[in-house]
Amino acid sequence: MRPAAEPTPGSPADLTPDADPVQVARTIALRRLTAAPRTRAELRADLVQRGVEPELADQVVDRFTEVGLLDDAAYARTWVESRHRTRGSARSVLRQELRHKGVADETAQAALEQIDSESERERARQLVERKLAGRQVTAPEREAARLVGMLVRRGYPSGTAYAVVRDVLAASELPDAIDES
Repeated sequence: MRPAAEPTPGSPADLTPDADPVQVARTIALRRLTAAPRTRAELRADLVQRGVEPELADQVVDRFTEVGLLDDAAYARTWVESRHRTRGSARSVLRQELRHKGVADETAQAALEQIDSESERERARQLVERKLAGRQVTAPEREAARLVGMLVRRGYPSGTAYAVVRDVLAASELPDAIDES
């Protein structure tokens, strides 16, 4: 017969009064960071939600930042690059997402600088071309409105959206579909 194992830190057994709160908080934090990268604000919120005292959560987050396990700037750079590449999100949407995740505005702005206006416009063009690929466009005006709406929902300025859609439709030899009045 095996002896009873010690409870795993971060498990329900840690709700017992003799559990070391610092060790529990560290274990929760490490597990959360192993599952997915997080910002300082997200990790702190996770800890508090799991019952860690706010002061202790701040200490753990500060220590993890100090040793390099948490880095909002690196997180923001990776987030911006990934979301822009995979979803085609524009800078304005990415800025909102980072703000929602608790990233400081200055940190978010530094990460967003990796996307210039030209690369943003090129990504918008790719999105429009991908939507048009293999489609039979029967109502160019309607298709243009749909494409502009898609870009605007992804955070592209309306002027950029109209210009990109107009350029792509012109290159695809469809009749002029955008009425800019």
